[in-house]
Amino acid sequence: MAAAELIFEKAHVLCYRTFDIASELDLEQARRLISADTRRLKLGRENSQYLQLPNPPLAFELGRRALPLRQGPVTVDVTARLFDHGAASIILRVPVPSGTTFQVLTALADELYDSVALEELAVELIESVRKMIAPAVQDAHLWEQNESYTVIFAERIQGNPTADELLARADIARVLLGEVDARPLSSREREAVTQARFSYTVDDLVVVDWNSAFVYEPSGSTDIPDLLEVANAQLLEFRYYDSLLDAHIARIHDEVQARRHGWWRLFRSPYRALARETLSTLVDLNEFIERVENSLKIIGDFYLAKVYEAAVKRMRIPSWQGSVTRKLQLLAQTYGLLKGEVDTDRSHTMELTIVLLIVFEIVFAFLRVFEH
Repeated sequence: MAAAELIFEKAHVLCYRTFDIASELDLEQARRLISADTRRLKLGRENSQYLQLPNPPLAFELGRRALPLRQGPVTVDVTARLFDHGAASIILRVPVPSGTTFQVLTALADELYDSVALEELAVELIESVRKMIAPAVQDAHLWEQNESYTVIFAERIQGNPTADELLARADIARVLLGEVDARPLSSREREAVTQARFSYTVDDLVVVDWNSAFVYEPSGSTDIPDLLEVANAQLLEFRYYDSLLDAHIARIHDEVQARRHGWWRLFRSPYRALARETLSTLVDLNEFIERVENSLKIIGDFYLAKVYEAAVKRMRIPSWQGSVTRKLQLLAQTYGLLKGEVDTDRSHTMELTIVLLIVFEIVFAFLRVFEH
């Protein structure tokens, strides 16, 4: 009942769907190709200069679209954002009607988290973006998976509650989980969901979970959602490269098995082309992953940095990053083994050549003796 007493006066839900569409995006060329007004991401909060974006992502509006929901279609504003490391986000801004209670918002969040209609609309929009910026794309593709994130962004709540009052009176964990069941959540689950919570002043609040966040920001600043989007794009890229490395390592194994035997390896190593390709892949992946890791740099321990680092931890980015690092090391070891096989085969070829020369020399010597 306490949650129902809190009424949203100005709020919306930001639904992010982030796709991997390229190995690299030329953002300046993309900006020239897009007819609409574009803008680079720029954080405006105090001390935000200590969060460095070496190549800030590029955003532009895609207009308005109708999004089918259970209560009927709603009109959403759509924004696209491009990252130089190959990710692209579709952001749907779903309005929250003035007078909405936490209970109603929880039901809306639950629907948006798993909305098939939202997913289909996002795929349709990313396809149009890909066509729009095609000349600015290197190694164009569309990974079959995407990363989703949802931010509930409130600017005004009736009564202007403080952060502490909001935490005491509202079941924010239920909203973030989209839990519409009437049974109360356990205290341990509520604490687990809301443990990453921050306030810069007594009047604002950020609660970050692994696939959603609650942001109460009376100033209207979107710095927090922007940072969460950057982290979400990094997560997507690490997942993509983890999958890419799995496929490449499996293919190397299959090709090594297929090329293991054959008399022709006495004259040419069957692993030469594979070793060269593995080295090229290793160099390319190291470059791409470094670009992802450097897409945002933290210089200083301040509010935005704390929120960003909490988001990185909640999204389990270090685990994916560690997995990618281990597989890169495995790929480097595999290249070393392949190169060793190539060197061994080259040595065998040289030895065979020397033996054949000796045999030919002996044969020619005998022939000369018989001639005399």
